[in-house]
Amino acid sequence: MKIMLDEGAVLPTRAHKDDAGLDLYAPSNMPDARLLAGSSVVIDTGVHAEIPKGYVGFLKSKSGMNVNYGILNEGVIDAGYTGSIKVKLYNFGCANRYIRARDKISQLVILPILTPDIELVDELDETERGNNGFGSTGR
Repeated sequence: MKIMLDEGAVLPTRAHKDDAGLDLYAPSNMPDARLLAGSSVVIDTGVHAEIPKGYVGFLKSKSGMNVNYGILNEGVIDAGYTGSIKVKLYNFGCANRYIRARDKISQLVILPILTPDIELVDELDETERGNNGFGSTGR
């Protein structure tokens, strides 16, 4: 996968060879960003990725930020988008946090996708489950 970096952007890395996610970092030239409890902040990583057709990039929370501090993020990067990857961090924790230059802030996971054509119909095929959901299978 081709990667291009803006000034100050940090090259995504894998901590281990077989890790699914590429770690994304706060830029090296970024001032500290205050992430208040119960709020969010957007970090522009300055990383541009050329995701191949037939694939998608998912932004996924770093497990340590999630488990230890309640900081989460999600996002989808479609093939064809080559702009800078921006990460919106949500602080669901009880304490204010700071995001500093070169902090690992998210993971970019690349997965294959299917893009079936859409067919408008008047009804759907019957299935065993049907429209039962939201707790219908019990605890």
